[in-house]
Amino acid sequence: MFLDRVKILVQAGAGGNGAATFRKEAHVPRGGPNGGDGGRGGSIIMRVDAGQTTLRDFRFRHHFKATSGGRGERDRRHGKAGDDMVLTVPPGTAVLDDASGELLADLVAVGQEAVIARGGKGGLGNTHFATSTHQAPRHAQMGIPGEERWLRLELRLIADIGLVGLPNAGKSTLLAAVTAAKPAIADYPFTTLEPNLGVMDLGEDDGRRPTIADVPGLIEGASIGAGLGHAFLRHVERTRILVHVVDGSARNPERDHAIIRDELAAHDPELLRKPILVVFNKLDLAEARESWPSFRAAREADGLGVVAIAAATGEGIDAFVAAITGLLPSGEELARPPEPAGVVIHRMDSLIDGFAVELEDDGAYRVRGRRIEQTAAQTNFEVEESAERFQRELRRQGIDTELRRQGIQSGDQVRIGPAELEWEPADWDEE
Repeated sequence: MFLDRVKILVQAGAGGNGAATFRKEAHVPRGGPNGGDGGRGGSIIMRVDAGQTTLRDFRFRHHFKATSGGRGERDRRHGKAGDDMVLTVPPGTAVLDDASGELLADLVAVGQEAVIARGGKGGLGNTHFATSTHQAPRHAQMGIPGEERWLRLELRLIADIGLVGLPNAGKSTLLAAVTAAKPAIADYPFTTLEPNLGVMDLGEDDGRRPTIADVPGLIEGASIGAGLGHAFLRHVERTRILVHVVDGSARNPERDHAIIRDELAAHDPELLRKPILVVFNKLDLAEARESWPSFRAAREADGLGVVAIAAATGEGIDAFVAAITGLLPSGEELARPPEPAGVVIHRMDSLIDGFAVELEDDGAYRVRGRRIEQTAAQTNFEVEESAERFQRELRRQGIDTELRRQGIQSGDQVRIGPAELEWEPADWDEE
């Protein structure tokens, strides 16, 4: 089964909690703090594996979770870091955030990898919070939760040559004629239900070995979801050359040619800027031989390369191979991916240092901001000293002032990251 689109949930490991411990030595009743830091949580990494061609590894498993970091221990022993989880994907895999549709990574080159969910940072032990005036802190940070998100993986085949055309145009027969591929072939539409790949042999004197993909037949309206085309149009985006196969024996080959060009342009106008070779197929049939002269003249007037073949009998295959040979780049360029090595998108968070306060539907106040949310995640509110430190941080960042400005009242709920607090002005005003 060819699987080229999946939805998965990834969850990086949480950081381990820092320890709040104290030295225990003979004749030293009140030893100083010696709590170690928590270990970093494991991240989720995607890596390109040349041996994979589909996303079949994700067919039955959709949830992936890396291990969390270990807790800090006494004597300043740090917790063990969580193990990263590496998910392998085929070349040409695009990783998108399922909720927003934003591209997170476009993985093209073999061995390329991207961190798609980062493990949480381990919390600091109480050793870090000792001062000259506060020598026995009970405060230690909790670990930060790992990133969690739903992702959509979309495979866009990396092939040098893409065969496109209406159903039953003869794309699979052409693929079989020029490669060792054995696609399903029959004399009715929609025989091909998934892309097929083959490798062309250009002869002993030519060391290039281009890959060629047979994309399932497109129909009118494919670019907006009609038929099978919507699912497979993306597979021609990465090709170097498009081969447009037209059934020369059809009632109106000229109209069939126009339909596919219109669908390609509607999906992505850049597709028509690729080198295109038009292949007029089924020249062994009388209807095709009759239509060929006018079809060839029209394509030449359009400035498009065109050859006539009979893929079923082998007629014209040599001319087709020669035309492809002239369109292909050098062997050195052919060895590189058809597109620049994949892209990993890094986006700046506008609320790294700042914050925003919103009133939610149930009347609670939601405070957003990476820094304060991280602090909330690291605070153990059951420890009075830790809770007091968090309240001072709210005042230091001006969040306390903003909540008052928006009219917060005693008893109102304040949500910050995973924490839900009850507003009590008397407690928060204390220095």
